[in-house]
Amino acid sequence: MFPYREVIHVQPNKKIHHLDLIKKAEQILTSERQKKIRKVAVERCFAVQVVLENIYDRGNASAVMRTAEALGFTQFNLIETGEKFKNANRVTQGAEKWIDVNKWKTTGDCIQNLKKNGYQIVVTHLDERAKPISEIDFSKPTAFVLGNEKDGISAEMMGLADYKVIIPMSGFVQSFNISVAGALGLYHIYQDRCQRLGKCADVSVEQTEILTAEYYARSIDSLDKQIEIWLGRGEIKKV
Repeated sequence: MFPYREVIHVQPNKKIHHLDLIKKAEQILTSERQKKIRKVAVERCFAVQVVLENIYDRGNASAVMRTAEALGFTQFNLIETGEKFKNANRVTQGAEKWIDVNKWKTTGDCIQNLKKNGYQIVVTHLDERAKPISEIDFSKPTAFVLGNEKDGISAEMMGLADYKVIIPMSGFVQSFNISVAGALGLYHIYQDRCQRLGKCADVSVEQTEILTAEYYARSIDSLDKQIEIWLGRGEIKKV
């Protein structure tokens, strides 16, 4: 579930060990920036992934992306059988820099990959047989799926789902906007994991260091050129 390795790949031919990167980056980044990155890294959760199936309003998708990142969920899957997604920077507020977006051409490929890696598939769906979201155990690895604004999830997704859930409503309207449903659902998942596990995060000490290096790398402008300088001076070892 944890996607990063000890060696940070800047480009195919430029790599740096995460401990070397941390040492060198700490000479560049401010202490405030370092503290912020370390605080964020230790609170990340990789046991929860977000899946958006054919969302056509990029503002909605970007809003869900922003919510996910704010709650510590960094793995984002976009199923694009139709129009290609382009994030709305005004909405994401830079969240796209800190998450990993995996794009899929088919629903089957995406969900089969998640199932192979041990994720339960939980989809939001307006159905009388759907369970309230509060009945699901989110301490287990989970892929949380939102369908498009008009038709919801596809029939294929419905057939692949382990659980269909609803977010209870008390008003006359039948559904929430996708961005609102995403925010409510992800916040519930965050709270459920905290209640069951004592925390939402699931990173080990070693993974936190690797993740810190990854975020340091994303914070340094022209990192590939900086690595060339460090290598030329013999300040880091070639990997």
